[in-house]
Amino acid sequence: MILGIDEVGRGPWAGPLVVGAVVLDAPIEGLTDSKKLTKKRRLELNDSILKHAAGWGLGWVSNKEIDTIGLSEALRLATRRAVEQVTASYHEIIIDGTINFLSNTSKGAYVTTLKKADLLIPAVSAASIIAKVARDTYMVQQDTIYPGYSFGSHVGYGTAAHQAAIQRFGITPLHRTSFAPIAAHIGETKPNTLVRKKVSTTHTGMKAEEEVARYLQKNGHILLDRNWATRYCEIDIVSVSEERLVCTEVKYRSSTGQGGGFAAITRAKRKRMEQAAEAYAQKSQRSFSNRLLAVAEVTREGRITYLELDESLADESAVASN
Repeated sequence: MILGIDEVGRGPWAGPLVVGAVVLDAPIEGLTDSKKLTKKRRLELNDSILKHAAGWGLGWVSNKEIDTIGLSEALRLATRRAVEQVTASYHEIIIDGTINFLSNTSKGAYVTTLKKADLLIPAVSAASIIAKVARDTYMVQQDTIYPGYSFGSHVGYGTAAHQAAIQRFGITPLHRTSFAPIAAHIGETKPNTLVRKKVSTTHTGMKAEEEVARYLQKNGHILLDRNWATRYCEIDIVSVSEERLVCTEVKYRSSTGQGGGFAAITRAKRKRMEQAAEAYAQKSQRSFSNRLLAVAEVTREGRITYLELDESLADESAVASN
């Protein structure tokens, strides 16, 4: 069987990059390039794929990660994340396009790249459909968080309406500050090195996440996902420990005056984390004994304090580890 891979969201000014990966063990009628389908038909086929495919995965890379590591590496990272979620057997991998995004992995030798594979190979068509539906759905949900930008309409691409919204309201946390139109806007509206400062701050956050990821692995966690974006919030690190699904929020603190990481998790934020954890558990192909929310605070000196949050919103207790 073939593992088909395709990406959505390479060119938008805002929002995540999403890579779909699908293994089909039976035909699904109507599969083709997702861009050639109506929205209604994409949704119908998406439901069929998720229900009947032998295996599937979605690899998300946030706009912050794209700004930090660049688009090329983001494509590789999203592809790895998608493939890691697929547990079904397959004998060949086909990636739409001309670049083998798995070339630096153990699976690279099994990859064939093919232009217009999303038109020619059903598994790749399926991958393009689930990636587009997932990303479009996410961007539609951002309309309620960032009203006035019409993210549900242009899904982050550089349309005239999108440009007009940026001119009127400025940029949002969803925007890719490393992309030329957004970087130029920031430079015009707020001179002095704001773009460099923004990227530097993002880099610091990513470095903190890397330190926490190593800490979790050292303590027996198996990492499942990074910067997993949902309609509720973005989970920095998703892992499994003793069959528990663990969702960890990473907070970097350069000074004590910023407050502790645990204090930053309000009741509303915790509720969104719980909803995101539930969404991850539902979409995952593996079972978990229960779910755990956690906060990892990283100081300028590299000290990590790990706080496990009680699942009950009424209980503010936590367990700290150094």
